[in-house]
Amino acid sequence: MKKVVLLASLFFAFSLNVNAQKKKKQDKEAIKEMCGCFEVTFNFAETFQFSEDSLYKPSKTKTDKALEWAQLVGDDKNKVSIQHLLQVGRPDNPMVIKHWRQEWLFENENFYMYNGDNNWIFEYKAKNVIKGQWTQKVFQVDDSPRYEGSGSWVHVDGKSYWENTTTAPLPRREYTKRSDYNITMRGNRQEITDFGWVHDQDNDKVVREVGKEDVVLAKEKGYNVYKKVDDSRCQAAQDWWAAHQEKWAIVRTKWADVYGRNKDLTLETKVENKALYKHLFDDEMTAENEINEVIESFVKK
Repeated sequence: MKKVVLLASLFFAFSLNVNAQKKKKQDKEAIKEMCGCFEVTFNFAETFQFSEDSLYKPSKTKTDKALEWAQLVGDDKNKVSIQHLLQVGRPDNPMVIKHWRQEWLFENENFYMYNGDNNWIFEYKAKNVIKGQWTQKVFQVDDSPRYEGSGSWVHVDGKSYWENTTTAPLPRREYTKRSDYNITMRGNRQEITDFGWVHDQDNDKVVREVGKEDVVLAKEKGYNVYKKVDDSRCQAAQDWWAAHQEKWAIVRTKWADVYGRNKDLTLETKVENKALYKHLFDDEMTAENEINEVIESFVKK
């Protein structure tokens, strides 16, 4: 009898492991569906306001379109990294702009959670908390941190999607125009569709002050649609990446060193009166020692 129970237990454990590996493979396939050439429509609208200021003015509704190349730059056992590149201007003579990067880590335990004022709090999460989950880490155009959060990919009724809510800096469309809030509480949903994928957002504009409860100033809806098109339409972006990928590999390696210190991180806004991306976007900056030095100069000790 004991032998039968033992065999049953072993078979059950084996089945669980097989199913977990099958699910993980399905997750990675969904993540990599976000690679390729896309016509993107960005849509944002402030939906509800809770300010007690009678003169409060909501952000204007914003709609933009772009062509975006999402390049797979890393595909390891427990990590997938995707670099986004905007391709803008005339089709016969386009300009390429390095955009955001997303990195997906399986059962990641180390997190940098945004806390306002260019500060990220390092947090460790136990294995039982993140079991089976994927962390999406989103990076700025200069590969400095932006936001990250963990969740499970769901595959049901022909749908594949991932959801998470996390703190983030103000979006680029807001931070030069708004100073009345300092945290975006981002509700993110990535859903793979038959035409590409959708980034569906339900965001809170939050005022955070030390020693006080967070105050929600307003709510915002974001709905970004990525429609997959033929890769040839993003050839300029592909060529740009082929010419510049070595430099940005050096940048990522240096940031990996910074993140690997596993402690709270605060970054300077400017050094020598220039933001980090302006330093790194300089075509003259290609040497590893120069890149490392300029990144380190933004890390507050």
